Amino acid sequence: MKAIDMHCHIPTEEGFRPFAPYQAATSQYYKMTEREGVMPAADFARMIVDADVKAVLVAVSAESATGQPGTSNDHIADLVSAYPEAFISGYACVDPWRGKAAVAEVDRAINELGLCGVKFHPILQAFSPNDKRFYPIYDLCSSLEVPIQFHTGMTGVGLGMKDSNIHLKYGHPLALDDVAADFPDLTIVACHASWPWQDEMLMVLLHKPNVFNELSGWSPKYFSSALKREIGGRLQDKFLFGSDYPAITHARLFTDWEAAGFSAEVLEKVYLTNAKRLLKL
Repeated sequence: MKAIDMHCHIPTEEGFRPFAPYQAATSQYYKMTEREGVMPAADFARMIVDADVKAVLVAVSAESATGQPGTSNDHIADLVSAYPEAFISGYACVDPWRGKAAVAEVDRAINELGLCGVKFHPILQAFSPNDKRFYPIYDLCSSLEVPIQFHTGMTGVGLGMKDSNIHLKYGHPLALDDVAADFPDLTIVACHASWPWQDEMLMVLLHKPNVFNELSGWSPKYFSSALKREIGGRLQDKFLFGSDYPAITHARLFTDWEAAGFSAEVLEKVYLTNAKRLLKL
């Protein structure tokens, strides 16, 4: 296993379902037409093994905001159970607007299904992470000692669509500073490179010991100089490898990471060591 992919979407029919209205725009943005089709679960697992990674699966439930049915946590758990050679675990997905039902689903997904944390996409789900109406979810995750992750920065979802009703403000990483301050024992993972707010993300990472940054969806060749400096420097224990598959292939990511000038020690941390510590492996 060369790396732990901390952010791998599920290219099954149910995995694609929440993104259906946006799929054409997203595919065009990431130039992933050849990878956008539904893939049988067994083929997906084989692809992950062949890439020399183990993946943590992620999905979305945003029905309140989009009207689209979400991916079920049972589907995620079933994939992890059926293909342990490919998938370490999965993040539960819940619709935060469902209130007490969302809290109950988090409890079920962690304690009954055995998933490893909770994933949110604030832009697609149309909510501010620091809105205290959603704090009961974070309180439960803190008590269960499981990480919670949030999409940050730009999204390819709905890009260029006149009627997407997507609001990018919900992806600003400064909202996570409030959550980190209010829940100091909660492990928070900011997904992606947070562009165009990379410096704000770095500030939060430096200031808050419970915040980490998983860098999926971006090739390192496009990282800012400040981000590259921190990956190789004082924040090297804070960064995690992820693909955002099918947005970017593992082969391309490995090529670009290894051409970016980082030391072997830093790459080992980004690829494996930091994720193992966060997931308590």
